[in-house]
Amino acid sequence: MSRFGIVHAAIAALFLPAPAAAAELIADGRFEKGQDAFWASDGLTLERESGQLCVETRGGGEVWSQIIGVNGLKLVPGHVYRLSAKVIAQPARAILARVQRAADPWTAVAEFTMPGSPGGTSFPVDFEARVPEEAQFVMPLGGGVAGRLCLDDVSLVVTGAVLPMARRATEGPAIRVNQFGYFISGPKRATVVANTKRPMDFQLLDAKGDVVGKGRTQPSGFDPMAGVETQVADFSFFATAGDGYRLVAGDWASDRFSIGDDLYHRLRVDALSWFYPQRSGVEIKAAIAGKAYARSAGHIGVAPNQGDKAVACLNGKRAEALYGGWSCSYRLDVSGGWYDAGDHGKYAVTGALSAAQLLAAYERGRVYATGSPVTHDGLSRIPENGNGMPDILDEARWELEFLLRMMVPDGQPLAGMVHHKVHDIAWTAVPMLPGDDPQPRALHRPSTAATLDVAAVAAQGARLFAGPDPTFSARLLAAARKAWVAANANPTLFAPRSDGLAGGGDYDDDSISDEFFWAAAELYLTTGDDAYLDVLRASPLWAADTLSPGGAFDWRNVAGFARLQLALYGTRLPDGDRDAIRNSVLSAARHFLSLQQTEPFGVVYRPEDRRYGWGSNQLMLQNIIVLAAAFDLSGEKAFLDGAREGMDYILGRNALALAYITGYGTRAAKNQHSRWYAHQRDPQLPNPPAGSLAGGPNSTLVDDVARQRLKGCAPQTCYADDIEAYGSNEIAINWNAPLVYVASFLADAR
Repeated sequence: MSRFGIVHAAIAALFLPAPAAAAELIADGRFEKGQDAFWASDGLTLERESGQLCVETRGGGEVWSQIIGVNGLKLVPGHVYRLSAKVIAQPARAILARVQRAADPWTAVAEFTMPGSPGGTSFPVDFEARVPEEAQFVMPLGGGVAGRLCLDDVSLVVTGAVLPMARRATEGPAIRVNQFGYFISGPKRATVVANTKRPMDFQLLDAKGDVVGKGRTQPSGFDPMAGVETQVADFSFFATAGDGYRLVAGDWASDRFSIGDDLYHRLRVDALSWFYPQRSGVEIKAAIAGKAYARSAGHIGVAPNQGDKAVACLNGKRAEALYGGWSCSYRLDVSGGWYDAGDHGKYAVTGALSAAQLLAAYERGRVYATGSPVTHDGLSRIPENGNGMPDILDEARWELEFLLRMMVPDGQPLAGMVHHKVHDIAWTAVPMLPGDDPQPRALHRPSTAATLDVAAVAAQGARLFAGPDPTFSARLLAAARKAWVAANANPTLFAPRSDGLAGGGDYDDDSISDEFFWAAAELYLTTGDDAYLDVLRASPLWAADTLSPGGAFDWRNVAGFARLQLALYGTRLPDGDRDAIRNSVLSAARHFLSLQQTEPFGVVYRPEDRRYGWGSNQLMLQNIIVLAAAFDLSGEKAFLDGAREGMDYILGRNALALAYITGYGTRAAKNQHSRWYAHQRDPQLPNPPAGSLAGGPNSTLVDDVARQRLKGCAPQTCYADDIEAYGSNEIAINWNAPLVYVASFLADAR
């Protein structure tokens, strides 16, 4: 059975008393009248005795080889139901249970684990219905030990409540559009949130209010990711540039938007310029970043900072707990680089991938968009503007220099390895300008993942700086080779998960075959050395499906990025290898398009568990980059159109009618989590600058704001534009780096 569409049930605090008149959906759940409708799969016999339903289970086999269940559950989407039962199990065991669609593809409405004990354990759980078809309650019983299971007091009732997500998705305009704009020759679609299954007439109005186009919507059904009924208005037929357009249907009107082919250059500039005020160790100047963003340098040892100029390794009880007593006797100058997100930490794994994606945007412009502004000096707002070096290389170099400083010096234990991170020893409060941070800083133990990531991005940088700065290129290649040797000598030095109290994020990772794959890929692309190709071919990732629609890659899973690099720039690969790699990218991209065509909001994102992940907006952008690569490899316009439509969600065509990029759209995110863009907390401080991407909806409610406001949210609505909602609303270098890539691609591709 498919696990597609699972929505994990919300337990414990949701147990409110059910209305007295709630209709019972499970007949004779006390098993006293002989009128229940429970069934069992072949080989199981149900017994009804002493007010209980019992079954003897066989040991072993597949989980779904033995099933009991009941059909005929009429659920109403958007309503909250309470399932309860008493589970008697001998021996004690935990039992999987699902409420799901009663026909193929068996889409799950809710899934949970019911505890069973010899004395009986009562189990209540609340869940929201998001599937309009008839449902069933099933319990797969195979795969465990043989035993006896009995049920009593089985009940399913509607609570009378409607979870917040159903209300949130109906706020804002009913017609959801890309609030920034559409391409003249590209797809132009909007999503209408309307509780009707009949097509609707719509009109396209220009800035003066004149009707310039008409059409009818296509009903798209209930979208469980948004929690609403949807229709799609397609006005791709209209191809006249202009500003101030809007769609109307009856009394409903969309936000205004533009149509044109020069929309994304400004976003490319803003998204790239965003990195300058994220810089550590340098004064941010008003003449460059704007008066509101000017600040003193952070972490250069000027009081109250304790600085990054001579940072010692973590020691004492915390080092003992995290690293088994590891420490070091040296201090490092690890100044510079970018602050990772809304705090003052700097992390090698996110920094390496972020710098790599800026470098990739440059390489893509150089190879596939001759003359692109991304390859020129003067593109962004940085101090180096006008120095003759492409601005995007200048910005990437700021991080690359920091990453090289994070390497363990020669003559020390673990020489050539890269420290995983540097940050405060305790969390600071919001707001806190970088120059005001009083906390001591500490280097954390080197990790194999960080070392390989630096090997990869240093090799990539060596390739791209070879022309503009041969000396720096040689430094980078030497560092890449040193890191590669060190990582192979220390292949299992993993970054651990901590107690979360150490003043910075963990970025833990104990699966690093992908980091080895990426490092070998970039070293091969830069050097052509077949030894690295041999490593690639021997990796299980060489022929694996590394591009998932749930997020093609991120800092923890970099094999997908490596695959794109090989496909786009592996000109020295043997023909058979090159064709196989390229075909794998094209195949993944076609799969992404097929999924996108079924999405009412046009998203290029399909997490396996149907839960939006941390940084979901970034994951969508990485998937769009796969479509961009497929377009560059094939020239097929369908991939370009898919990438263009994928940005609609980011810019307002979503369940919240919110543009997730500050400064872009009628209603845009502006209170992202940051210690220095903290206007929500201190009116003297600014909101984040234009071009700041919010992390996006996160089904895991990790912060207090989410837990208080978003309980029961549909995946697309698990977001709050609040400075304390760091789980869904943080800024981050590894959010904005793919935004630079996508904006640059869309600005150039035709």
